[in-house]
Amino acid sequence: MDVSAVIAQQASDQAAKYKSITIEKDIPLEPDVGLLTITDPNPIDPALYSTDLEVHLQSLARDGVQSLFTHIFALPTQSSIHGPLAVLPKPTSKLPRTKPLPKPKPPTKWEIFAKAKGISHTNKDKKVWNEEKQEWSNRWGKDGKNKEFEQQWIHEVPQNAPHDFDPVLEARNKRKERMAKNKTAQDRNAAYALAGDHPQASRKEQVERKLARTKVSTASMGQFDRPLEGDKPPKGIKRKFAPAEDTQDERDKSLAMIAKLDGRPVPKKVRTDPDSRKNGKKTADVLNVRKAIKHASKGGGSLTLAKATEQKERGVRPKAISKTQRKAQKGRR
Repeated sequence: MDVSAVIAQQASDQAAKYKSITIEKDIPLEPDVGLLTITDPNPIDPALYSTDLEVHLQSLARDGVQSLFTHIFALPTQSSIHGPLAVLPKPTSKLPRTKPLPKPKPPTKWEIFAKAKGISHTNKDKKVWNEEKQEWSNRWGKDGKNKEFEQQWIHEVPQNAPHDFDPVLEARNKRKERMAKNKTAQDRNAAYALAGDHPQASRKEQVERKLARTKVSTASMGQFDRPLEGDKPPKGIKRKFAPAEDTQDERDKSLAMIAKLDGRPVPKKVRTDPDSRKNGKKTADVLNVRKAIKHASKGGGSLTLAKATEQKERGVRPKAISKTQRKAQKGRR
């Protein structure tokens, strides 16, 4: 009986049922055992992808998992209560963070002072040696060194103490006060570190602003007040005055005012620029013509100014007009 055919059939069936643990592809798979991942850089076969998508994806997943287990079983192991465990190496792939890097913790007031003075920070031990008991005891907490005065068997009572004086309670209250004081200092240092500026600096700035206001609150606006010792002149914007001598700017303004005084009555309504009317925008002139005429005519108006200008051109000296006559002229108009 020829059993070669039967053996060959069984081998083919076993090969079809149990695939090989060695994965061979055109482009080798990229393992990262530290992250327990396998990257397959091979392109997807369009024919297999379109024929049966589910079977094709299962085949790719099986190859990746098989390659990952092959690399894991090749790693060194260590014994544990749960059995041998594989020692994973460090990851080689760099994954992006889901959140930004945490900001560095701002230094406290003491840390800034210690850095400036070159003081090194040393952590205190949690245990201290108790000479009386000849044993190590806690520095804080239960049976701590900071509670030894409260737990001692004899206490000294002051002479002026009241009759209900409790030295244990007094020692406990003092310890609680020290704890509250330290907590307040910690909160102040934390606020200083977050604000980035010392609270005393901002307080000093507020006091300086209030002092500057009080200096100008007197009747003389602080001109004749006695200066304080070490007082500095306030910083501010200095007023700019027009020059006393004749300048081109002043000459142009005077010529513009004379050009507008053409002798015709000026309505009370402020005239607008002709160019702005063409553009559809109403912008008032820089010069108030009505006030300029009133100032030039000394309250007489445009007609009085026109008569004075005409008399000046003829060489006739204008007559002085009293206030009563000026009021009468205004009444006739």
